[in-house]
Amino acid sequence: MRLIHIIIALSVFITSIAASLKNATVLIAVLVRNKEHTLPYFLSSLERLNYDKNRISLWIRSDHNFDKSIVILRTWIKSVKESYHSIYTEFEEGTSKFSDENNVAHWSNERFSHIISTRESALNHARHIWADFLLFIDADVFLTNRDTLNYLIKKNAIVVAPMLLSDGLYSNFWHGMDENYYYLRTDGYRPILNRDNVSCYEVPMVHSCVLINLRTAESDHLTYRPDKIPNYDGPNDDIIAFALSARHNNISLNVCNEEVFGYITAPMDQTDDVSYDYEQLRNILLKVVDSGEPLHLNDILAKFVRLPTKDTLQFDQIFMINLRRRTDRRKRMQYCFDVLGLDVSTVDAVDGRALNESFLESIAFMPEFFDPYHKRPMKLGEIGCFLSHYHIWQDVVDKKYESVLVLEDDIRFEPFFRFNVQNVMDEVNRIADWDLVYFGRKRLQDQHEPWHPGSNYLVEVGYSYWTLGYALSLRGAKKLLDADPLSKLVPVDEYLPIMFDKHPQESWKRHFPDRNLVAFSTAPLLLYPTHYTGEKGYVSDTEDSVVIPEVFVERFKDDL
Repeated sequence: MRLIHIIIALSVFITSIAASLKNATVLIAVLVRNKEHTLPYFLSSLERLNYDKNRISLWIRSDHNFDKSIVILRTWIKSVKESYHSIYTEFEEGTSKFSDENNVAHWSNERFSHIISTRESALNHARHIWADFLLFIDADVFLTNRDTLNYLIKKNAIVVAPMLLSDGLYSNFWHGMDENYYYLRTDGYRPILNRDNVSCYEVPMVHSCVLINLRTAESDHLTYRPDKIPNYDGPNDDIIAFALSARHNNISLNVCNEEVFGYITAPMDQTDDVSYDYEQLRNILLKVVDSGEPLHLNDILAKFVRLPTKDTLQFDQIFMINLRRRTDRRKRMQYCFDVLGLDVSTVDAVDGRALNESFLESIAFMPEFFDPYHKRPMKLGEIGCFLSHYHIWQDVVDKKYESVLVLEDDIRFEPFFRFNVQNVMDEVNRIADWDLVYFGRKRLQDQHEPWHPGSNYLVEVGYSYWTLGYALSLRGAKKLLDADPLSKLVPVDEYLPIMFDKHPQESWKRHFPDRNLVAFSTAPLLLYPTHYTGEKGYVSDTEDSVVIPEVFVERFKDDL
């Protein structure tokens, strides 16, 4: 009987804890400074958190802005003020008052002191209103996981942070601290960042999105003020002071990577201006849409989003090949082009499903061709893919475009795509006699690909697959057409390496005697596929099509 009573008591205790956590009050503290570019997305994501807004109070401070940050905050607050329990704001109009601050990315000692004081005020306010939890979150954090707050609260840790992703190796935690308490990269950092193993990890530093459990007595000792920490010998820095106050009181700092919670921009260097932050935001918007839906944007805040003016970079034209029935891909790519500021002409791809026998009679297949991996003739989807590219080559020649960029619709853009394309094409046009430059490809042989002499971005390309994206010159388009490929058709992945004379199948090459296409590849690549074979969400309209009809297979065998 005593065991039963213990079990019942334990069950009641667990139930009461769960109910208590469900009804916990939360103060969310936000500090904003010159973040008009991130605020619409930040606030839209914050508003969508799956948590009872009647249990949430907002504490928002903004000062020393030269942009529309305060205008955006006031617009949003007006639209949500009835939803939250309470909203505490303090906005200071005007630009920086710090004497030794040079630009938006410069962190003077005065600025550090100011941010320390402001964070400490938020911490004290949370204690004063008896909040159960305090969530410090920066205005360049985008929580895509709507259950983040519930998840953190359920961890019931004194200090816990969701691991955030960026467009590079930056995140909101440190895995090491040096002797001066600054960031130290360790071997244990990347496995956490890459989610090689998923768990919650004790680390020396968390920042930017941090939940503090104020119900615990230990949390009373946490502070952002160095002067409140006994024997403090660290720098005048808010997050370092907080970390050392936790260390001094044996409070663990935890970062969890068990789910994908969201994204963060990296801090700017002192030599950067705000345009660099816009580029980071652009990278993150592209990274988020690669994983599914675009980053949410509240209709109220959409008017504050500033999209770039569109152009074609240095090209006469940019083409994107898309099957008319793949509206999902078209919509996603149009979003990417809006974010990147690319003026792109959409080309309706030739649908292999629509190819009839009369059309197939009008072309001829290379007699020796068998797919080297699947040991089969061409598929209708492969024919459609080739024709889609072929029609663009014809357009280039007919309209005498000096250079174009050809993109497929299942690509993801590497960070700083525009900037890198500019560098590549500046170099190509300066030092190379070129016909084609791969921006994305699959390298098929472990062979040495030498750097083009004098180049920082170009390698002399070997046998490669994929036509994800490539730059093509007028001369290159003429060479591809002059070889009369429709009279000895092979997939476009095979045709291009044949034409730049790097295909390993010698018997195929003899059908194309003028193999003088001058081809390069960017290094590193600027484009990758959205999905790889076997991954969840992978769909190939080429591979999912059928092989050419039996009558053509028989004719193919007769030719052999």
